[in-house]
Amino acid sequence: MVGRLSGGPATVRELAVPFSMAFPSFLKHISVLEQSRLITCHKQGRVRTCTLDRESLTTAERWFTEQQQLWQDRFNNLDGLLAKMDKDNGS
Repeated sequence: MVGRLSGGPATVRELAVPFSMAFPSFLKHISVLEQSRLITCHKQGRVRTCTLDRESLTTAERWFTEQQQLWQDRFNNLDGLLAKMDKDNGS
């Protein structure tokens, strides 16, 4: 859905087409994206149109990048510690 919305706004029905799930279940997914502020939806009559919130997506991407670096550093430290322990044990 996020990938589709990166190309521009779409109605909920348009977004649902490629997914083989019940429409109420799909609406729950839309709701989660709205609550996380990754998308915004506005209703005109019976039609809900969704738009990607690029600023929020950029913020989320920045956070994921920071987390990835944090965990990569931790794994590197663990690798170093295990190598040192292996060397200290004469292996």
